[in-house]
Amino acid sequence: MTKSTNEPEANGADLREQAAPAAHGLAPFDPAQLPPDTVHIDLSTREFREGAFERYEELRGKCPVHRAVFTNNSARGDQDGFFNRPVWLVTDYEEGTRALLDRAITVDVASIMTPEQLEQMQAQSGNFQPLRKNLLNVDPPEHTRLRKLVQPSFTASAIEKLRPRIQQLTDELLDAAEAVAAARGEAAPERSMELISQFSYPLPVTVICEMLGIPPEDREQTRAWSEHLLKPQTPETLEELQKNIGQFIEFLRRLFVAKREHPADDLISQLLQVEVEGDRLTEDEIVAMVFILFVAGHITTVNLIANGVFALLTHPEQAERLRQDPSLVPNAVEEILRYYGPAETTTPRFVREEIELGGQRLTKGDPLMVILAAADRDPKRFANPQAFDITRADANRHMAFGKGIHVCLGAPLARLEGQIALETLFRRYPDLRLGAPASEITWEPSFLRGLSGLPLRF
Repeated sequence: MTKSTNEPEANGADLREQAAPAAHGLAPFDPAQLPPDTVHIDLSTREFREGAFERYEELRGKCPVHRAVFTNNSARGDQDGFFNRPVWLVTDYEEGTRALLDRAITVDVASIMTPEQLEQMQAQSGNFQPLRKNLLNVDPPEHTRLRKLVQPSFTASAIEKLRPRIQQLTDELLDAAEAVAAARGEAAPERSMELISQFSYPLPVTVICEMLGIPPEDREQTRAWSEHLLKPQTPETLEELQKNIGQFIEFLRRLFVAKREHPADDLISQLLQVEVEGDRLTEDEIVAMVFILFVAGHITTVNLIANGVFALLTHPEQAERLRQDPSLVPNAVEEILRYYGPAETTTPRFVREEIELGGQRLTKGDPLMVILAAADRDPKRFANPQAFDITRADANRHMAFGKGIHVCLGAPLARLEGQIALETLFRRYPDLRLGAPASEITWEPSFLRGLSGLPLRF
């Protein structure tokens, strides 16, 4: 979460259900009002997940901006959240860029609400209330203020200092995977490993926990509190999620007390003390910042690493290029971000004033999402965009980390973790290959692009 730690475009930790118009108190929606040309996308079907890129290409060929409705059978007809409500989808690179830069489009749903709607939103926030104002859903000047206070920890130079520790964690996790395989009596090159659970998940989780200063004994619990946050919610699971979020917030407040008494060299201690031009973060702002950084700091990097390995192993000529020339690793990561970016879409935006976009007239209050996965395969921007090519000269022009003021805060960290992970895997295991047919490896039904699992032989 990314789902790019990240101020995720990629990084997907966007509390989509909490950010949905109805969940914020906007008027209930009547499905009968939908125009006949509305595109319906059912995230729960494997057919859509497997054929998403073809569908985006088809939509872009007709018009770069479409009115659509997302559904998900696993959400059991939730009419009051994000699903089953109209949203504008942007599938074109140029129009997507404009949508992310145009000040007529905002991430702050509160800015388009009436006082009555704002009051209803606050009443419905529940345990999400301390998280409501965060980097993902405020615009300047508030966004500028928040980002300025945390940005120094995420500069490229600051992140580069983490390289030795990330390499150490990478090697330790792979050593552990080898030991588990050996205990089963397996030997190279026929050892087996489930990449996500054994490597691509624990690596970024450990990195972000260490950055934030979450004690080792609490890391498994914090993971459990947040693990279902980005999945579609039913009324039953949403109640459980609210409970988990409440417990996570209570834990953070207790941790803040300890960090104030005994500050350490970690991000939470810094956030509790940081002051820029006389400005400091409030406790609720620190809660929201830590929560977003924690979730975004591992989910999307999980996908970046796993998607990258999957892309390389299903394009063996590209994997061989990487083995022969490890200097290609940084560009390979950029091409992975373009080809299988960890977030399928941006977080929801809202039209602040009537605008024309891609030949469509958008009115105040309309929700909008840029399909990053579609923009990054726009043939007007990338030559032969459906091809996976780790030597692509302009791969780094992708939109996987977003654009504009909300560009991913943790992009340098995501890139570094991805580079170290791929370089180490393909260097240590020259016989690395899929442990199941590619046709049996499936994508999760989500606004993130992540695999359900990735079995490997090594």
